[in-house]
Amino acid sequence: MRPAPRLSPRPLVVTALLAAILLLAQISLSFLPNIELVTLLLLCYTAVFPLRQVLGAVLVFDLLEGILYGFGLWWIMYLYVWPIWVLLSLALRRTSSGLVRAVAAGGYGLCFGALCALPYLAFGPGAALANWVSGIPFDIAHCAGNFLTTLLLYTPLVKGLSLLQRQGQLPAANRDKKP
Repeated sequence: MRPAPRLSPRPLVVTALLAAILLLAQISLSFLPNIELVTLLLLCYTAVFPLRQVLGAVLVFDLLEGILYGFGLWWIMYLYVWPIWVLLSLALRRTSSGLVRAVAAGGYGLCFGALCALPYLAFGPGAALANWVSGIPFDIAHCAGNFLTTLLLYTPLVKGLSLLQRQGQLPAANRDKKP
């Protein structure tokens, strides 16, 4: 029988910190309609941290959102929209183009409303369509906000996170592999 792997508290603490930053970023801009930093932060996290740590932060963030705002129908979409974005962000790890990342983040903001309308299919296709169409102006603002924040802030954020890793303050993404 193999001994259980040794658990280190450091990755758990970093995951909790990443989730807390997501929540604080979301709350701090909640007064603006569909202008948020969660998309940008998850793109940065995916570029720097191990996938399981980013998905763990998303799970904790989703849970905290439900605790703060209630576990309504809106909350169900949080369980899939952020993990989908993290998985899409994996494909963007290899690009060096800031414009490509900004366009992807903007495109995701534009599609966000359609993804969020999926739980409303439980009330029929008309309800889902009405929910999506009524939110298109917000999706346009979401697209513009994601595009601009990613274009302006992605590189400095990733450089800062990478610097912390090099100094040994944060675990590196390549530590995700088992020996």
